[in-house]
Amino acid sequence: MTRALSFLILLSLAVSCNTTAQTVMSVEDFSKAIQQPNVQVLDVRTIGEYNSGFLKNALQADWNNKQQFADRTQHLDKSKPVYVYCLSGGRSGAAVEQLRAQGYNAINLEGGMNAWKRAGKPVEGLKEFASMSADEYTKLTSAAPMVLVDFGATWCLPCKKMEPVIQQLKVTMDKKVQISYVDGGQQTALMDRQKVEALPTYILYKSGKEVWRKQGIVTEEEFTQVINRFQ
Repeated sequence: MTRALSFLILLSLAVSCNTTAQTVMSVEDFSKAIQQPNVQVLDVRTIGEYNSGFLKNALQADWNNKQQFADRTQHLDKSKPVYVYCLSGGRSGAAVEQLRAQGYNAINLEGGMNAWKRAGKPVEGLKEFASMSADEYTKLTSAAPMVLVDFGATWCLPCKKMEPVIQQLKVTMDKKVQISYVDGGQQTALMDRQKVEALPTYILYKSGKEVWRKQGIVTEEEFTQVINRFQ
């Protein structure tokens, strides 16, 4: 074996080791990394697991629900690292492989939430809330001549992407429509009653009657056209 060939093999091994190190992080390194600005934290467990406790600012996309995972992760920012975790590291490891193949700088939490909790790291939890009754929802949708109900959640990736659109709509359409937010992560019974199957979902009411709804990403222009149409 020539000296040049030996050097190339050693260089290849070094690159491979570095790539592996960048793909998986220990609890301590992961904890420090997610405290930095301009990072994304992704929980790939089910929503039930997420609600039992999650990392601060974590978004959620169920790895086992392939359609949901694809729909939500398409809104991740490729210019920012994505720190991924699940219960023990298996699902998040597979998710990281797929995300990296798509061009994301994704890093897996070694040992997942189990290791995180064993290390005594902080876990966020959903605060107690009162479930919205049917009468309360009726009052909400009848509070103004025209009401746009925004079903979203703090852990929902496309909901986060829609936030600036909704904020701008509140300014431009202030005189025409009242925009009311409903936390679909908490109000699951209400979502079932209103047949809201995914987040975000937007429902427009005129005089308390539903006249339009749409799931997913909506442009400000489309909102404006719909609101003006039902004026």
